[in-house]
Amino acid sequence: MDTLRTPSAADRVYEHVRQGVLSGRYPDNELLAEGVIAAETGVSRTPVREALLRLEAQGMIRLLPKRGALVLPVTAQEWRDVLDTRQLVESHCTRWVIESGRGPAVARALEVPLADLRAAADSQDLPAYVAADRTFHATIVAAGNNMILIRLYGSLRDRQMRMGAANLSAPDGEPDTGRMRSTVADHEAIAAAIRHEDLALAEHLTREHLRHADRALRGVRP
Repeated sequence: MDTLRTPSAADRVYEHVRQGVLSGRYPDNELLAEGVIAAETGVSRTPVREALLRLEAQGMIRLLPKRGALVLPVTAQEWRDVLDTRQLVESHCTRWVIESGRGPAVARALEVPLADLRAAADSQDLPAYVAADRTFHATIVAAGNNMILIRLYGSLRDRQMRMGAANLSAPDGEPDTGRMRSTVADHEAIAAAIRHEDLALAEHLTREHLRHADRALRGVRP
């Protein structure tokens, strides 16, 4: 018997709007109209309201009575908190991977997201790049074999992907090709340090990678 649940109309709207926010199709501070979303997704307004309530509970939008839903930007405090948490979790898991002798195996697993990063950079596909970036780091965290940290890291997913899109966008909103290619090099270097089980270098590169993201999010360009 097929146990897969067919997504409800509200589920489909939720994912449509969520992906729109994550990809930047719905930019920060844009006002979304229920009627427009209903037309985009081919549903009535009732499931649209249900989906928007879920997104509001997650802090992604704010419902404005009789006006629609306002896309909330990730605040400066949020992205600092996310980067600090990532530093702690990713460094811990990198240390565990290398000290347990799993560096070469994890480096092999990283080859897939690395290939995806290169392909996305070549095609200037920002959503695909952000997804591959997230997979790269999540692979290291998953290899740390700590379920509490894995769940904690998973809770950062949507903020992490929104920040990734902002980090890799030029001032005009287009993909920043130079930034994409420099972060490909960052990931390649981190994977190589893990492969060679060079803990000090892997931790240093991870720290610098996140520091560069912090500078980009603050608008500090090289």
